[in-house]
Amino acid sequence: MSKPSSLDYGWVVVAAGALMTCVGFGTMLSLAVFLQPISEAMGWSRAGVSAAATLDFLCMGVAAFLWGTLSDRFGTRIVVLAGSLLLGLGLVTASQATTLWQFQLFFGVLIGIAAGSFYAPMMALASAWIEKNRSLAVALVSAGMGVSPVTIAPTASWLITAYDWRTAMLVIGIAAWVLLIPACFLVRPAPAAAGNRNADAAPNVELTAAQ
Repeated sequence: MSKPSSLDYGWVVVAAGALMTCVGFGTMLSLAVFLQPISEAMGWSRAGVSAAATLDFLCMGVAAFLWGTLSDRFGTRIVVLAGSLLLGLGLVTASQATTLWQFQLFFGVLIGIAAGSFYAPMMALASAWIEKNRSLAVALVSAGMGVSPVTIAPTASWLITAYDWRTAMLVIGIAAWVLLIPACFLVRPAPAAAGNRNADAAPNVELTAAQ
């Protein structure tokens, strides 16, 4: 791959990272929109429903350590793909919850774990791809978090008004799969990383030949 095309593709990776952080964090923050409709429809306390948000952030923080380790070992693509599948699964199953503990498990735990898979791995990968404008690349991936409240939440609000909270959450879950799964296949190892692996392998090859 020539240098110009490599640099150009780095921005594709950055855009994919921004999309992932937007959808992942936007999904978590959208609970504020769902809070009243869920409480009124299901008869659950607002404190009980909002506890899912606390679980989201706790699980996201803990899971980030595991996702980072898996990303180093297996690559970023498999990590964000697993997170994307889990994010959609959390939304779809939460939309069908019949008890408060089920909702807290599906929305609070599954979505929290899923959201932890996007930020750190994609920040690291964006930094590896973009050298000259690395700060800008990292800022753009982070910008997905800032944009998320004005994208996912209004969409959820409109869907709740047009249908109900279950339909809204189900649609957002399916949309998360539709948006994120293809984006995961745009994620590729940075050329420098591949070069480092080859360089690390060279001494082993020479040692084997010498033996």
